[in-house]
Amino acid sequence: MTRLAQTADLTDVQIEILRTVRDFVNKEIIPHAQRLEHDDAYPQDIVDGMKEMGLFGLMIPEEYGGLGESLLTYALVVEEIARGWMSVSGVINTHFIVAYMLRQHGTAEQKRHYLPKMATGEIRGAFSMSEPDLGSDVAAIKTRARRDGSDYVVDGSKMWLTNGGSSTLIALLAKTDEGADTPYRNLTTFLVDKPAGFGEVRPGLTIPGKIDKMGYKGVDTTEAVFDGLRIGADQILGGTPGRGFSHMMDGVEVGRVNVSARACGIAIRAFELAVEYAQQRKTFGKPIAEHQAIAFKLAEMGTKVEAAHLMMVNAARLKDAGQRNDVEAGMAKLLASEFCAEVTQDAFRIHGGYGYSKEYEIERLMREAPFLLIGEGTSEIQKTIISRGLLREYKSRG
Repeated sequence: MTRLAQTADLTDVQIEILRTVRDFVNKEIIPHAQRLEHDDAYPQDIVDGMKEMGLFGLMIPEEYGGLGESLLTYALVVEEIARGWMSVSGVINTHFIVAYMLRQHGTAEQKRHYLPKMATGEIRGAFSMSEPDLGSDVAAIKTRARRDGSDYVVDGSKMWLTNGGSSTLIALLAKTDEGADTPYRNLTTFLVDKPAGFGEVRPGLTIPGKIDKMGYKGVDTTEAVFDGLRIGADQILGGTPGRGFSHMMDGVEVGRVNVSARACGIAIRAFELAVEYAQQRKTFGKPIAEHQAIAFKLAEMGTKVEAAHLMMVNAARLKDAGQRNDVEAGMAKLLASEFCAEVTQDAFRIHGGYGYSKEYEIERLMREAPFLLIGEGTSEIQKTIISRGLLREYKSRG
């Protein structure tokens, strides 16, 4: 155990889970991550190992076959996995969000049907809110679900589905005609079953090939094209249309904690690589860690790692306590993602020319860190959320 990024007051169960995950990361992920990432290869053996450990059911209640653990446990597990390879954390992230949304908002029948199979990883979830022209303006969603008897017919395009090809269940946000006076109450979440794969996976639903990305490789990121997809009204999350926006925002808050944890994991690994290299590499007759310029840089990096971890833990614990955490989750995501980029770049600089070589792990981290600056909302969106929350709490009395 190292000094940085430790979490106080964990239960014996949490400690054992994290110890098991850390061993798995060190033995099964880190040694293979470079090769798999450079090949953009899906990490099937790693995914199978996570299934065996029960990680796909980490937050699913025990009555449905899961481990019934907290958001904090989930976040700390994600931090450990992202330390090994951020893409692997992406394999389970959207699955976690969909399972959480079902746990919180699903009907009794939906929970009975989906959660036991999600706990084992037999059903794998994907989260679909973004669109090609959407950005952060959720109210501008164009994908529409039109009522047709006892069914809905869905038309439109979705973008940036993590696990779009490998998933078998999509939580889809679409516009429905509820006659509400605000666009946010005209949005509905649908549970869309599909087989894994690419192409027309079911009538009316096509998953094109993987999107080629700068980083975040291995995991499949796709579009989803809906052209007359027919889906029953019983597949509305919670059974009542028009509540999709609140369902999705609840999931996004969990997602922001997740992105914070991923950023912490990458920053921890970048620091580990830098502090080790700085003690091995010598210039002017001594390790570069003994030069004040590098020593001070390591001090700043360690401080950023610790600060980001503490904010992430605080946001997770607030959510677990049933308290509002939109501001805290936004703060954690903002700070952790920005610090992750800074720590990773400092580690890159410490490595000098070797940091530019694909033989060194820091090259991969340099391509992974930027994703966290935009995932689950850019830093500018987080600042908007934070400022609105603060102005709400500190409203002027003048």
